[in-house]
Amino acid sequence: MWGKNRNGIKQRKTSWQDGVLGTNCPIPPNSNWTYHFQTKDQIGTFFYFPSTQMHRASGGFGGFNVYHRSIIPVPYPIPAEEFTVLVGDWYKAGHKALQQRLDSGNSLPLPDGLLINGLPRYTTFTGQKGKTYKFRISNVGIATSVNFRIQGHTMVLVEVEGAHTIQEVYESLDVHPGQSVAVLVPLRNNVKDYFIVASTRFTKPVLTATAILRYGGSSTKAQGPLPIGPTYHIHWSMKQARTIR
Repeated sequence: MWGKNRNGIKQRKTSWQDGVLGTNCPIPPNSNWTYHFQTKDQIGTFFYFPSTQMHRASGGFGGFNVYHRSIIPVPYPIPAEEFTVLVGDWYKAGHKALQQRLDSGNSLPLPDGLLINGLPRYTTFTGQKGKTYKFRISNVGIATSVNFRIQGHTMVLVEVEGAHTIQEVYESLDVHPGQSVAVLVPLRNNVKDYFIVASTRFTKPVLTATAILRYGGSSTKAQGPLPIGPTYHIHWSMKQARTIR
């Protein structure tokens, strides 16, 4: 029994559609509930997840993207294609064991790994050289901040949780639990495969997951070393957050 929460979606006069326990009644087993709400002037990258019983730790989540109406322009060129990227921490323990640990007064353990769209590696995103692609990145984990970067490529930040931002260029971005961002990635390099990397922030040891950015027609596999990202640098993350906001 649980409801689904759309992280960051404002509920205008429809608080009972929020999915959070207290404003939404739990959905009983073997039944269904249809959500009706208006996103109005809020566009951007979000995700949904169950709001009770730690089901999110067992993969209960998905992307939720709100698109602009065609008559309302966005402040950047329309990309050739969009990719939804769901990054999160992964635990060997099931969601019930994690919940029991929290209920007993203990903190969560360090995660056992990171996943990108449900896999620790091999997830592939394919584009064409000379075109620009939009990556919608959400941290769907329950406790772990991650740093996201693409080998040999820069990212232009265009949106954070439904709000357009100053379009700064980044080599890597911290994305914290529950946070969603959107970046534009121009494909200007040689035709081959490149590593997409997500690594944990503020953890020892540092955990890493990889995916692949493949240029159409590539016959060359991605080669190391992986692009280096920040690890324990709290001030680095705070400084970046100030530039984003």
